[in-house]
Amino acid sequence: MDGLLEAIDLECVRGERRLFAHVGFRLGAGELLYLQGGNGTGKTTLLRMLCGLSTPMAGEVRWRGAPIRGQADDYRRELCYLGHPNAIKEDLTPLENLLATARLVGETLDEDAAIDALEQLGLAGRADLACRYLSQGQKRRVALARLVGERRLLWLLDEPFVALDVAAVEFVAGLIGAHLQRGGLAVLTTHQAVPIAAGATHELVLGDLSTGGSATT
Repeated sequence: MDGLLEAIDLECVRGERRLFAHVGFRLGAGELLYLQGGNGTGKTTLLRMLCGLSTPMAGEVRWRGAPIRGQADDYRRELCYLGHPNAIKEDLTPLENLLATARLVGETLDEDAAIDALEQLGLAGRADLACRYLSQGQKRRVALARLVGERRLLWLLDEPFVALDVAAVEFVAGLIGAHLQRGGLAVLTTHQAVPIAAGATHELVLGDLSTGGSATT
């Protein structure tokens, strides 16, 4: 397959412990990679490597055939990263958080579109309530609301379904599926078996150093 995102022989060492080695995959338009493994196997670390936020002990990440370390802003303009922490400010409202996030990444988002996104995530009537008063599930919905209008090509999502009810999980899975159908690609970690429509679906399981970490279909 033609690869847009490629990981080549990635290795991570934390202290004296090797979390993973020889991890590799290639992902193209419309394709989804489920990143799996037990706690402490390096799933979040691998996502951060794919973002360029962490440096591998060995190997490299390529985007459009070139190492990401030489692309900087060009790569980030095509990347949407949603980490396990919600990355929202507790003193701001959901609406303020969503508008501030858009400004930080250089996107145009008007107030009506932001309110609509929050309502689609089940936050109707809470757009102007400080986030400190929201439940964990509601805070996660605030973070996920940015995906409603997100059009960047590569989505890297760390446990996007955590703290969500069944209806919200289905809605977010639909957002990811629609993104893939537009020709986007996605890498996500999850402990839940959530069906998502994709041109091709792959799995990469961390934690078994004897077999390395190559993605399987």
